[in-house]
Amino acid sequence: MSGLDSRQLDALVRDAKPAVYWSDRSFAPDVGDPIIGTHEGDLVIIGGGFTGMWAALHAAEEQPGRSVHVVEAERIGHGASSRNGGFCEASLTHGLLNGLSHWPNDIDALNRMGNDNLTALLADVERLGIDAAVETTGTMNVATEPWQVDDIAEYADTLRAHGEEFELLDAAATRAEVDSPTYLAGVVEPHSCAMIDPAKLVWGLRDAVERLGVIIHENSRVISVDELGAALTVRMSAGSIRANRVLVATNAWAEPEKQIRNYVIPIYDHVLMTEPLTTEQMASIGWGARRGLSDWANQFHYYRLTEDNRILWGGYDANYYKGNGMGPEYEQRVDSHVTIAGHFFDTFPQLEGLGFSHRWAGPIGTTSKFTAAFGTKYDGRLAWVAGYTGLGVGASRWGARVGLDLVDGKSTERTELAMVRRKPMPFPPEPLRNAVIQFTRGQIAKADANEGEPGPWLNLLDKFGIGFDS
Repeated sequence: MSGLDSRQLDALVRDAKPAVYWSDRSFAPDVGDPIIGTHEGDLVIIGGGFTGMWAALHAAEEQPGRSVHVVEAERIGHGASSRNGGFCEASLTHGLLNGLSHWPNDIDALNRMGNDNLTALLADVERLGIDAAVETTGTMNVATEPWQVDDIAEYADTLRAHGEEFELLDAAATRAEVDSPTYLAGVVEPHSCAMIDPAKLVWGLRDAVERLGVIIHENSRVISVDELGAALTVRMSAGSIRANRVLVATNAWAEPEKQIRNYVIPIYDHVLMTEPLTTEQMASIGWGARRGLSDWANQFHYYRLTEDNRILWGGYDANYYKGNGMGPEYEQRVDSHVTIAGHFFDTFPQLEGLGFSHRWAGPIGTTSKFTAAFGTKYDGRLAWVAGYTGLGVGASRWGARVGLDLVDGKSTERTELAMVRRKPMPFPPEPLRNAVIQFTRGQIAKADANEGEPGPWLNLLDKFGIGFDS
């Protein structure tokens, strides 16, 4: 256990800059001008994050001459696309186990699509010349409690049954990978994930689509999408765009298509970034393979190294605010940052003395099945995709492809999947929504304290295919 008390942890957190590390850098691009006046186009994409940028890229490359507009309320990459950990996972289903629980008949196809998507994403980054600090390291899940050792072994059996590459490690071998006194076992998936600088990726995609002629409007919050005859009109406060097709890619923000809020709720996830580690500090923890790490608990932590050997440390304390509360006032929850700071030094007591440079939070769009949901409106001329539940860095590229298929009226292998055709169970309306979520959070914490045993409530939710996760 760490020797730091709550006062010391509080001081460390308050010394960190309350800003998102990825976007708080001198080379961040200038913000573009808002839209003014009336415009026309073939396709309007609402939302300038990963989904929006991938959709714009594919739409422009596959149909040269197509007039594509991207409308973003803030700046490109403002939301989850620049606030995440940079884990670019192959999984489209929030992991193999979650995929099996919901879509056992489609899981092999979903795994194949996920692996193909990751390969194609990395190839796109290379051919477009995007400097996204890509490291194809894979991941390691670690057990930090005795009950998790058996769970990880069972997970390894599932990986084996589905032909996935892995290495099951005992405590000594796990600590040889990364040295923490908390590690009891681990499982390495060497090709399941790449580490990426998310802000560099989304900004690089912006440059790429602009070179293809895509028009980007920043600081342009959409007020409404209206059907006027054969076209749709996307309205902002100072302008509008009339178009044949609209793709809504706003994820947790669920604007302007309110139907999204039935299926996607915003969950605030908290992150710390350390100062760069010295050579001696790096030697004390090892981490030579530089894999992305996470622990096996229901309330889990995820962590990784950056280019300059900082440690990004996030997760565990996922918060929902009544009424789908969102905004800057929820991004600096000191108590949550202090909690995860204590967990950091419990994991790496040899790093006491290391400071944090940045602290932030951001809303994860999550669904009751932990995977993206899809919908259409206006006879399919508008489509939406949202709810990646923390795994959107990679899955957003695939989600963008599905969204384009839907809005263009194409029947493809992707659109025929049950995951695309059937929406997850909706969340209840307020005030019941908040009460159920807060009760469920308490039951998840109770399960972690009871050797992972879920209890009656979590078992009931599982029976109906409902969950809450970060």
